Amino acid sequence: MTAVTSAPAARRTTGSRQLAGTGALLRFNLRRDRLMIPIWVAVTALMVLSLPGSLESVYSTPAERADIARQLLGNSSLRATYGPVFSDSIGGLTAWRVGGYAAILAAVMSLLVVVRHTRDEEESGRQELISSAMVGRRAPLTAALLTALVANAVLALLITAGLSPQGAPGAVALGLGIGGVGAVFATLAAIVAQFTESARLAKGLTGGLVGLAFVLRAAGDSATNDASSPLTWLSPIGWLENLRPFAAERWWVLGLFAVAVAVQGCLAYELAGRRDVGMSFVATRPGPATGRLGTAGALAWRLQRGSVLGWSVGFLAAGVAFGGLTKGAADLVGDNAKTREIIERMGGQSGIEDAFLATMTGMFGMVAALYIVSSVLRLHAEETSGRAEPLLANAVGRLRWAAGHLLIAFAGAALILLLSGLGLALGYGRELGPLLAASLTQLPAVWVLGGLAVLLYGLSPQLTPGAWGVAGFALLLGWIGPALDVPQAVLDLSPFGHLPKLPGGEMTWPPVLVLTGAAVGLVSAGLAGLRRRDLST
Repeated sequence: MTAVTSAPAARRTTGSRQLAGTGALLRFNLRRDRLMIPIWVAVTALMVLSLPGSLESVYSTPAERADIARQLLGNSSLRATYGPVFSDSIGGLTAWRVGGYAAILAAVMSLLVVVRHTRDEEESGRQELISSAMVGRRAPLTAALLTALVANAVLALLITAGLSPQGAPGAVALGLGIGGVGAVFATLAAIVAQFTESARLAKGLTGGLVGLAFVLRAAGDSATNDASSPLTWLSPIGWLENLRPFAAERWWVLGLFAVAVAVQGCLAYELAGRRDVGMSFVATRPGPATGRLGTAGALAWRLQRGSVLGWSVGFLAAGVAFGGLTKGAADLVGDNAKTREIIERMGGQSGIEDAFLATMTGMFGMVAALYIVSSVLRLHAEETSGRAEPLLANAVGRLRWAAGHLLIAFAGAALILLLSGLGLALGYGRELGPLLAASLTQLPAVWVLGGLAVLLYGLSPQLTPGAWGVAGFALLLGWIGPALDVPQAVLDLSPFGHLPKLPGGEMTWPPVLVLTGAAVGLVSAGLAGLRRRDLST
């Protein structure tokens, strides 16, 4: 007797086979990301949850909050930077000030997670080995998306729990909105990963889409004060605004996140089922018949030039935007002594506009630390992917190979800081020299964090995630430390706490020279460790 299986049952069986092994891969992904995801989630959540306390200390009365909300709503430059204000409550001001930027961090975290566990695995060849076992065709993509969704769910829960005292409905809306933006870009990264054979290009393209979402939101909000512009509605970050946490929440906007995730997820699954492992829908162009890269440094530049260009454009644009805000800084601060104290603690005791510019140059320096860490750790990626081994098998020494990447990392940090100073000068309409000098003053602290990344990588590849932890700690300390009245001894744990506050302050050379010497020492020790240890194979 022959068993007959119905068509629906056959489809269910086929579907279950395509997802076989998803649970094991999910656990494996979470184990691999046991440092990266907690750091991203903790930094993003702390950035949001630290703000209510500082807002309550700065604007202690409803009248003060209502007054600042009116000023913010009428300033098109501030609307472009942060979005419109829909409520003068502590929760509403928190959502206005950090909601969009927390959503961007969630989006970047999500795209990194998804690309790492999809295209990066295929590019390295590990996915082919995994797929040869009892693993379904769509299990890797499913596990990658679930990993990103777990990270965003934890972030949403932390934000909701932390902001509940400001109003449970608003806290839920803001948490779900930020997690929703992360989920949208997770599925978008899954689509982009189908069209390129390079994980680096997939991250760059998806990161460009995150930037485009911010630009669309900024352009729409600069034109209207209620987030009603069509440009704002084209951006998932704009959906978060229109969800209006702590301001008569529009719960139906969550449906946009759900629809986008569902549609993009289905498209990613459909595309993944139509290509071979390791292949893409847009094939990589073949290189020239004869090589045009004669040195290890030229190869490093070829690998990192896209990243340098992206960071350069971003820093220049951000400098112009924040430079334009400087003119109204004094008006926004007004007679609020607490706000003036916070800005002066971050930017020095000079005039409020100079202190604001010093604060901005300090923030650019802390963000530049993220660039230099990512650029230095490109060495780790080249080593673990197996691409460094055949290169070093030829007449290229380890130090020569590493020097090419480190030159781009350290010189690139100087370039993007110069561009940030140029942007501030263009936006503010002030002479260029002092702002360029103020921006370059941040460079020794950036180099120290880059040198620490070199040291950790040189000692052991397993230590490299610690570089992200230190850079994130410095950024978080500089971002919220002054607002929370953190003792100066704690602020001095960051190398940025020792730099002179320029422009407006007095230039002091000893800390600059000491930090520069420390950076040289850290790089030297890291390169010495790289020469002595075995490479990963």
